[in-house]
Amino acid sequence: MREFGELESAIMDVMWAADRPCAVREVRERMSYARPVAYTTVMTVMDILHRKDVLHRDKHGRAWRYWPAEAREEHDARLMAEALRSGGNRVVTMRRFLERVSDDEMESLRIAVRDVIPRRAAAS
Repeated sequence: MREFGELESAIMDVMWAADRPCAVREVRERMSYARPVAYTTVMTVMDILHRKDVLHRDKHGRAWRYWPAEAREEHDARLMAEALRSGGNRVVTMRRFLERVSDDEMESLRIAVRDVIPRRAAAS
């Protein structure tokens, strides 16, 4: 299961908020992070995220421009599915998860289940 460190999360927040590919300089300027971060550090972490297939990139002049490989919601959904499938009893895992969600989150789950069930039935 892939999770981000603090700096990776700060970079991905910028990338997911962007409406176009961004250069490292732009990401560094837009980042919210607890302390100043060197340009080369951001560049290195973005290269690592590219090698992990989290970011795509393309050369633009002398600089790379990066964009997310998947939307935030796709990333989060994949992580949740990986956690559910990572081992243990799925029913117990799901029950423990549901015990931890707020009432608003539970309502979001109800809506999502209501939307997905008919699509699955139609696809069968």
